[in-house]
Amino acid sequence: MDIQSERITLLNVPLDIVPPEELPDLILRLIPQMGEQDDERRNIVLLSLRDLLKARRNNEYLEYLSNAVLVLPISKSLVSGAKFLTGKTVFRYMPFNFVISLLSILEMKEYPVYLLGAKRKTLRKTEKNINSTFPNLKIVGRCESYMRKQDEHRVIEAIRKSSPSLLLVGKGIRGKELWIARNSNRLNSGIRLWCSDLFDVFAEKKRRPSDKVFEKGLESIGYCIKNPVRFFRIFSYLQYNILLLFYRFFKKN
Repeated sequence: MDIQSERITLLNVPLDIVPPEELPDLILRLIPQMGEQDDERRNIVLLSLRDLLKARRNNEYLEYLSNAVLVLPISKSLVSGAKFLTGKTVFRYMPFNFVISLLSILEMKEYPVYLLGAKRKTLRKTEKNINSTFPNLKIVGRCESYMRKQDEHRVIEAIRKSSPSLLLVGKGIRGKELWIARNSNRLNSGIRLWCSDLFDVFAEKKRRPSDKVFEKGLESIGYCIKNPVRFFRIFSYLQYNILLLFYRFFKKN
């Protein structure tokens, strides 16, 4: 599928260059016409530094990224790393703001959305708040997470029959974002997006970082304060920088 975005590789992991002003037209080109079915995988991935390092050691996850129609960075270190290795400017997206933009684009056309993930109370409040913010958006179904293995086929069939233009998947699903990869061929041809804490933010159980904090790349500080174990991720950051230097001076990206 030609979506007219530029794809580069960063440490052998795919990354797309999509200027924010081009996002609405691009998203509309991705959405299949009502009733249209095809074999295209329209998976969108919001990629963090941790995800990039995971892709380097997990072939299944790397394949998921390679087959995704869009891979957009959410970590500032990915933007600086891409500039360091390729000289190209990559545009970073805040997950919550990206989803808000995505829902706004879908609302203009009154396209349907399916919600999958989170606990029942969280999911209901998420649906209520989305309906309040986007009254013309059609939520055609929802299913809470932690489903039994034997119920998975029924859930996938419900998603396929409802033919959502967007399937939003949150935490609690077995396999996390790889659930999308493993079931891509069984779903309809709409856009699929994994965003772990999205429903908690919509349900007002978690706060998202401010735009100013995110713009400065300081959102990880707040996460570390809430969960000190995250401080150990500094070793991943050091590993990433060593890899950048290695690829810059000894290996072609």
